[in-house]
Amino acid sequence: MDSTAAPAATAPGFGKVLAWGLWDWGSAAFNAVATTFVFTVYLTGQAFGDKVTTTGALSLALTIAGLLVAVTAPIIGQRTDASAHRKLWLAVNTGIVVAMLGLMYFVRPAPGFLWLGLVLLAVGTVFYELASVNYNAMLAQVSTRRTVGKVSGFGWGMGYIGGIVLLLVVYFGFIHPDVGLFGVTGTDGMSVRVSMVLAALWFAISALPVLFAVPENVPIGGRARVGFFGSYRVLFRDIARLWREARHTVYFLIASAVFRDGLTGVFTFGGVLAAGTFGFSAGEVIIFAIAANVVAGIATISSGALDDRFGAKPLIVVSLIGLIVCGTAVFLFHDGGQTVFWIFGLLLCLFVGPAQSASRTFLARLIPPGREGEVFGLYATTGRAAVFLAPMLFGIFVAIGGAQYWGILGIVLVLLIGLLLLLPVKAGARQEAPAA
Repeated sequence: MDSTAAPAATAPGFGKVLAWGLWDWGSAAFNAVATTFVFTVYLTGQAFGDKVTTTGALSLALTIAGLLVAVTAPIIGQRTDASAHRKLWLAVNTGIVVAMLGLMYFVRPAPGFLWLGLVLLAVGTVFYELASVNYNAMLAQVSTRRTVGKVSGFGWGMGYIGGIVLLLVVYFGFIHPDVGLFGVTGTDGMSVRVSMVLAALWFAISALPVLFAVPENVPIGGRARVGFFGSYRVLFRDIARLWREARHTVYFLIASAVFRDGLTGVFTFGGVLAAGTFGFSAGEVIIFAIAANVVAGIATISSGALDDRFGAKPLIVVSLIGLIVCGTAVFLFHDGGQTVFWIFGLLLCLFVGPAQSASRTFLARLIPPGREGEVFGLYATTGRAAVFLAPMLFGIFVAIGGAQYWGILGIVLVLLIGLLLLLPVKAGARQEAPAA
């Protein structure tokens, strides 16, 4: 389990916060370029085979990756907390993601290269999620109880901004021009393949500051390092203790694990649907991606005031309802073409960021005093445990309907289940009176 220490008593300098946020900035190389708007769109294109087949293969690869994350995340979190190696494992896991991005250069546009691309994407997904466990645990090292919300929001914002900048560079440098930087063209998929090399360099450089500026974690006293099965015993013991003492916190951890996977699915399959179902070109997908990141970024920053005024749970509920309605509209009106996707796709992005941000602040206000590290660790672990749901249901609905756009219903179903699990959760006094 990832048991993050409680936020520091004194505020760390802005340099450390910036260095921490730059990792999120760099992570856009994997989130925006690899899994959402460039590489997955490339893999599900006509060059690799029938789009229903390639989309199903993508869903299978990401489902397997999610299951592997669910099995390994508790071990990674528990071991890095029990030893002073959190930053070391952030570096190792990030390095593997960078390597997978770089190796994507060798995926040529031919059916024989499909599974090479999917394996690289799946391995990258596993190690990106494991790196995120270490990265999220560092939040307590760069914030105090008063600043944890602002610092967390700063990280989310850096991720969106980094995605916008990198997608602009990729689009105008390699995708849109007939002849891009260094003479790159679309022949043999070179525009996408070179973009993946740039993404690897982008992430590698952006991840360096946190490794130098933020000190290694201090092991939690009294927690010994245990083996594979011992990690799960520790996890279940902590959950049982939390169940006895703060049951609605457990309810929220379960609900958030489900709906956060649905939120991830919106972006993971958004680019695939834009190209495969709505006929967007590779360049048009990136233009949409830039607009999506702008909308999501503005909405996330603006939602902070609503969170403080009305509380996090109402904001999450409204966001999930908005996502379900807009996702269903994309499915029902898909015959309307690109106009429908532009309208309802951007509306989806309007709700994603606020739901992500409010989920973290809701938990911060719900945690019993003195249990911050333990519960945020469970938040990270439970979130990783459900990452296979959206890819799996997306693939199942594609198979049921025989068309790619049916996968939208799979994502909507995950969001609906998460919403239904969230509704009974009681906020409690600490949630009703947010800290100033």
